[in-house]
Amino acid sequence: MSLPEHRKAIDKLDAQIVRLLNERTRHVLAIGEIKLKAGEEIYAPHRERAVLQRISQLNSGPMTDDQLGAVYREVMSSALALEKSLTIAYLGPEATFTHQAAIRRFGSSLRYVAQKTIADVFTEVSKHRADYGVVPVENSTEGVVTHTLDMFVDSDLKIVSQIVLKVQQCLMSNSPRARIKKLYVHPQSLAQCRGWIQNHLPRAELVETSSNARSAELAVKEKGSAAIGGLLAAEKYNLEILERDIQDNAANATRFLVLGRQCSPATGADRTSLMVSVSHKVGALHHALTAFRRFRINLTKIESRPSKRKAWEYYFFIDCDGHGQDRKVAKAIEHLGRECSYVKVLGSYPNAE
Repeated sequence: MSLPEHRKAIDKLDAQIVRLLNERTRHVLAIGEIKLKAGEEIYAPHRERAVLQRISQLNSGPMTDDQLGAVYREVMSSALALEKSLTIAYLGPEATFTHQAAIRRFGSSLRYVAQKTIADVFTEVSKHRADYGVVPVENSTEGVVTHTLDMFVDSDLKIVSQIVLKVQQCLMSNSPRARIKKLYVHPQSLAQCRGWIQNHLPRAELVETSSNARSAELAVKEKGSAAIGGLLAAEKYNLEILERDIQDNAANATRFLVLGRQCSPATGADRTSLMVSVSHKVGALHHALTAFRRFRINLTKIESRPSKRKAWEYYFFIDCDGHGQDRKVAKAIEHLGRECSYVKVLGSYPNAE
């Protein structure tokens, strides 16, 4: 085919795509009306997962599954925005990795509200000023975000979804690398990139900042300075990416939680998060955890945190495979109720990532 013929074929396909997207959206809006009348949540992580899995199975290229998924994420985001004006609270400021994770989950068509603290995110969702919240919970290099876990002690919010974001740390500046004398960097980014910095910018003055976005904001104002952060920060502050993937650990990733008020139904590939407390006696935790072995449930995480209510008392945060509605998981939770002084189900959600 000639160039004009290819372009004519594209125009014809675009007309079909526009018609079909609008037809798809009309069905989504009809479903939204049914959900609202029934008092159900508009956002359905289990359905989202099923859609993305199905389009991957249908995909024969040349687009990759990730590329096609990104397109569908925006299609679903625009439909959500038409169904209901959803507000997403997240740990700010703008252009941080948490903001990037929130957009990855919900798309760019919704309203995003940056919050100063993790506690503020919980508050906004609890008081119905936001429909969902996004907070970091652990990094594969630096470990757990303790403040997020502590917030669940007094909160009734549920974990409705998770986001695992590959952390791509970038060196950004509007000055050549050879002229960089000052490097603005958030402490966690510094910890993740320390080896690279020592090897490539050993003489640069390191200035710690409150966030990656703040690093970029400062670097853009000062010649001979640079920042470390994500692609979203470089885009927002018009900084040139001098080097990508400068994190010391190539597998560096951060896990984020989506907070809401209702858990989604089981999908067949889920994770359940729990919080328990055990009495001060020998073997108490061991006895409590035997249920997971008995019912052959895989534990993916266990983390202890001081209760902050009484000295030397602890809460244990547990993640396991399965949904709280699954028979085996429900039996294990029932067993925990007998063995533990306190049990709280934090949420069951798709374990797609």
